[in-house]
Amino acid sequence: MHSSAVLLIEFGSIILCLGLLGRMAARFSFSPIPLYLLAGLAFGEGGLLPLGASEEFVATGAEIGVILLLLMLGLEYTASDLVSNLRTHYPAGLVDCALNALPGAAAALLLGWGPVAAVVLAGVTWISSSGVIAKVLGDLGRVGNRETPVILSVLVLEDLAMAVYLPIVTALVAGAGFAAGSVTLAIALGVAGVVLFVAVRYGRLISRFVSSDDPEKLLLVVLGLTILVAGVAQQLQVSAAVGAFLVGIALSGEVAEGAHALLSPLRDLFAAVFFVFFGLHTDPASIPPVLLPALALAAVTVLTKIATGYWAARRAGVSVKGRWRAGGALVARGEFSIVIAGLAVTAGIEPSLGPLATAYVLILVVLGPLTARYTEPLAARWSRRRAASRAVAAAPAGVEAEAADTEPRQRTAVPRD
Repeated sequence: MHSSAVLLIEFGSIILCLGLLGRMAARFSFSPIPLYLLAGLAFGEGGLLPLGASEEFVATGAEIGVILLLLMLGLEYTASDLVSNLRTHYPAGLVDCALNALPGAAAALLLGWGPVAAVVLAGVTWISSSGVIAKVLGDLGRVGNRETPVILSVLVLEDLAMAVYLPIVTALVAGAGFAAGSVTLAIALGVAGVVLFVAVRYGRLISRFVSSDDPEKLLLVVLGLTILVAGVAQQLQVSAAVGAFLVGIALSGEVAEGAHALLSPLRDLFAAVFFVFFGLHTDPASIPPVLLPALALAAVTVLTKIATGYWAARRAGVSVKGRWRAGGALVARGEFSIVIAGLAVTAGIEPSLGPLATAYVLILVVLGPLTARYTEPLAARWSRRRAASRAVAAAPAGVEAEAADTEPRQRTAVPRD
């Protein structure tokens, strides 16, 4: 009875604290993710108020949080949209992967962490935060801008890449050999292909089967189906998050809209618990030693993400201002980076990987809204200064001499009475 009471007190305190932090973030118009991570650091080992009784419960809630995050992302897109985005914008996805995954992999190898950690850190630096970016675009009133479809296409391609990337990472961190890893990847690709095919051909039938006029029944069926599929996927050595993502893709129309509205509060709750859980497993004392590498990696990948958005928007025929806005909007990292790093932390791949990922996400989740707002004005100012300096450099020598000769005369001229 005492342990149950302690569990309720601890978990209730966590939820209350998260609610207050979320309210504070909303008041100052920035993402609450860094505050949730800081709360996890405060409640974890080495923090201000270490937890004991509720840690296992929080771990289960964190796993549900990951499942709901990926389910909600899947609900945003239909299978036909995904196929269309793959055909049209896949070059932007390749550029995005090359420019942003390679710095993470290189950093891990330079730090001597080995190839498995390199693959994990490549994913941490590659994937942008769809949740943070969507909120920033709404706050800035850019949802209807011409560059916004380009931004969303890059995010969709990243989401699709996770269906392949997560099984690879899962196999690597589990220590599976080449053969076992290949089987896992083949299963993941096969399941993804089957689900996409079924969603395109029979999506209406699936949605009709799940559909219900009663919100309670719709919530229970969608949530139960998602967790069941996620569990089966994990049993097949495929990431549970990928299974949830594919369930979201399979649902469409009014069912997807209704499920999105019903599940949004649950996603927000358990996603916040997930960020706290990640912070619980990170010792605050381990962050200062990796702060400089995190800052350097953040600086590099801010530039590479801006370059990615600029290139993708230029390819789509967007104006120069829109290209800079697209690049600045893609900078934020968040939930995906933490999910990927969490796999390695749980498997004990590299002790410093979790602190580095935490510091990295904290930096970019704060910088992301700022780059989205100020990249285009700063680029415009830089362009004007560059044009002015070119004009001065291209001016004829006689014009410069005349300007230099007339200026002293104006200074020494005697005013008339």
